[in-house]
Amino acid sequence: MRDGTGTVEPRILVAGIGNIFCQDDGFGPAVAGRLHGRPRHPAVRVVDYGIRGMHLAFDLLDGVDALVLVDALPGAGEPGELTVLQVGPDDIGDAPFDAHAMSPVAVLASLGSLGGQLPPTIVVGCRPLDVGPGIGLTPVVSRAVAGAVAEVEERVGRLVADLPTPHAAGTRPRPEA
Repeated sequence: MRDGTGTVEPRILVAGIGNIFCQDDGFGPAVAGRLHGRPRHPAVRVVDYGIRGMHLAFDLLDGVDALVLVDALPGAGEPGELTVLQVGPDDIGDAPFDAHAMSPVAVLASLGSLGGQLPPTIVVGCRPLDVGPGIGLTPVVSRAVAGAVAEVEERVGRLVADLPTPHAAGTRPRPEA
């Protein structure tokens, strides 16, 4: 991606995933909302995808250097517990893609068949208490949002530190003598 000066800028995508109409499933959008008001590196883009899986797939096909997914993460553990996972192609498997729903696994699994590839991916997840109908996070998951914001910022900071220095399009950095 080129900025207005012709410089090639690496990109890190932070994707909030979830349905705000299903209580704790809205965890990812809540974290993305908090991140929007905070300063960040220009190579970092924060998007609340909600349940728009097709939009996430298209943005990933456009190319990113790294992906940080933030989502409610069902499974064993206490509600409100944060979990951080590194995800690679072997972790994804196959899942049917539904353009009208949001299954992060299905979106990521579909990238190869759509002509893309899975970027280095980190998932910051929170164990939900209730994903039934309702607007707003339960108190225990709401309290986890601040910790998730800090975790995302820490992980993104590491990713930014590992990015190559942007350089003018068509040029390469000169080796130091």
